[in-house]
Amino acid sequence: MRDAPRSMRNQRIMKHANFVHLHLHTQFSLLDGAIRLEDLFEQAKSYRLPALAITDHGSMFGAIEFYQQAQKNGIKPIIGCEVYVAPGSRLEKASKEFPKPPTI
Repeated sequence: MRDAPRSMRNQRIMKHANFVHLHLHTQFSLLDGAIRLEDLFEQAKSYRLPALAITDHGSMFGAIEFYQQAQKNGIKPIIGCEVYVAPGSRLEKASKEFPKPPTI
């Protein structure tokens, strides 16, 4: 660092980005995600991201492949899933607002 110009001597060289995506839908998030894992990790490496999360809608089909790709690319994988919680059973079709399901 001694040979570096005076203006650069006091600057810290950043090894990786100071940002991590914690909400990301991949090709496994049906009707919502489009990015393929190969392309995702190529972009993540170009941005020098230290970690990356997967939060696909209601499924974890891509978790193992995501983990393996992350490890291969030197990126810390964060595994998650975006889910929705609703009162009652998923089999219930009636609600307070709509006592009977609408018929088509």
